[in-house]
Amino acid sequence: MTLYTSKVVADWLGLSERRVRQLRDEGIITEARPGLYDLKATISKYITFLGGSSRENLNTERTKLTAEKRKAAEMENDLRRRVLLHTEEIEAAMKTVFLNIRSRMLTIPAKLSPVLEGKNGDRDAIYSELDSAIREALEDLSDQRISILMKGGTQDETDSDG
Repeated sequence: MTLYTSKVVADWLGLSERRVRQLRDEGIITEARPGLYDLKATISKYITFLGGSSRENLNTERTKLTAEKRKAAEMENDLRRRVLLHTEEIEAAMKTVFLNIRSRMLTIPAKLSPVLEGKNGDRDAIYSELDSAIREALEDLSDQRISILMKGGTQDETDSDG
């Protein structure tokens, strides 16, 4: 059996001598003796390495692609069933909720100012009126039908509920 140097192996495989040494260090090819290689066995091992790794990578990539396609299909189904919502729908619903909170809270001073004027500085009575108005506003807001908005409803539909 004739043995060859890493330079000859590198020439045959179209690699640099450094890459041949790396392949040796990775255990992909083996030296017959220190610094010398059996050319036929080395080429065979290198070809097996190339074929095996590319096949493995291809299968891995196919598996990943299939998994991603499955996830995408599941998400699409969840969107159709309204289990998931588009970000824009959630943002619109949240904006509506916050606008309703804002407008409801801004009505409290106008609603209560005549009532509080008649309390003649009675702190307990004023506190009680303010507390009652705030709680009433919050209760009304908690009754809102956000789900109607999520299913394509309008602002008018939620206003008619609460």
